[in-house]
Amino acid sequence: MWKDKYRVGVDLIDEQHKELFNRLSTFIQIVQNEDNWDDKLDRVKETMEFLQDYVVYHFNDEEAYQEEIGYPDIENHKKIHAEFKQGINDYVKLLEQGGFTQEKIQELSAKLMTWLIMHVGRMDQKIGEYVKSKGGEVQ
Repeated sequence: MWKDKYRVGVDLIDEQHKELFNRLSTFIQIVQNEDNWDDKLDRVKETMEFLQDYVVYHFNDEEAYQEEIGYPDIENHKKIHAEFKQGINDYVKLLEQGGFTQEKIQELSAKLMTWLIMHVGRMDQKIGEYVKSKGGEVQ
């Protein structure tokens, strides 16, 4: 589901975004096509563990880059990242309490992809635009 229009122009960030898109694309395919509930639930758990780790890793890198370039909207960006991390943690708690149903898994996959497209496609694009506006070059 990755598209070149999602490129921010910062290699590290773009590569991490590609990884997120690839993982979520695979996750959505499993949610839609896997018939065995136990296998599906295992893959949901794997995705949640990946997201809990990788999102923190990625957000830290992205925020460090924003600090480095003096990005003016960094505090808002950090707030949005924190809200997303909390949302992931809320779903993990739901999973741990045995509350995952087919409906909740579908809801999760839709929310994840929507958030990723909106965040990368809009908010993160502003980082590259800021660099260009300051006379810098994005890669």
